Amino acid sequence: MEPFRTLTGLVAPLDLLNVDTDQIIPKQFLKRIERTGFGPCLFYDWRFLEDGSLNPDFEMNAPRYRGSDILLARHNFGCGSSREHAPWALLDYGIRCLIAPSFADIFYRNCLQNGMLPIVLHEGEIETLFQAVRATLGYRLDVDLEAQMVRTPRGETLRFEIDVFSKQCLVHGWDDISMTLQHEAQILAYETAHPEIVPTPSA
Repeated sequence: MEPFRTLTGLVAPLDLLNVDTDQIIPKQFLKRIERTGFGPCLFYDWRFLEDGSLNPDFEMNAPRYRGSDILLARHNFGCGSSREHAPWALLDYGIRCLIAPSFADIFYRNCLQNGMLPIVLHEGEIETLFQAVRATLGYRLDVDLEAQMVRTPRGETLRFEIDVFSKQCLVHGWDDISMTLQHEAQILAYETAHPEIVPTPSA
């Protein structure tokens, strides 16, 4: 996966509580076997009207938020089913970082496994960011994973926590497969020392 170290990104607001994974990527779009191509289906029932046109009442559809890299959300984002398609859809849409007061546990882990950074900030900080995003056209934040800091355009710094293992995986772009391949030499040595046992045909 792509390493995540720093990001300067346009922020889009999603001012809704308990956004579940079926709202992030509705079930009818889960037939694809690839990890890509889900971006157009993100928040489908909210983004589009019945005739397929963009819903002008859905805040993220506003031209000022097109091309956003960071999604600002509310409590319990990503609740519901454990479908990994939810972070796939967000990533395919262009979101690399999520900021909220809390995330559903499985969704949080799925984001980290796919190279996306979920940041937990205090409710007061989140509310201030929502106000700033709406008041400022082209509002951007600087995210520094290695320093564990979010910097606002006014120079304010907001600290966030992340466990050491997840941080290192994101910084280096390690998913489960690439971490396993770091031990390829040891794996090959073991396989060489333990040749495959061919079963004896039964009589």
